Amino acid sequence: MKKIILLAILVLLVSTPVEAQCAMCRAVLETEEGQSTAKGVNDGIVYLMAVPYILVGGIGFFIYRKFSKKTAK
Repeated sequence: MKKIILLAILVLLVSTPVEAQCAMCRAVLETEEGQSTAKGVNDGIVYLMAVPYILVGGIGFFIYRKFSKKTAK
């Protein structure tokens, strides 16, 4: 169990910046001066992409914890 927690912490700490814009959004937003709107749109896309993974991971964790308590008894 400690290895899984260590791996999860390592994955969260070692990350690389990503570009998650679709081709059309990128083409429209690259013409803007300052690129502040493009950065905001990119952050929003990454946020919307991450939320379902976090929810599914949390539900999976609680299911795992529930079944692991039953087998330990």
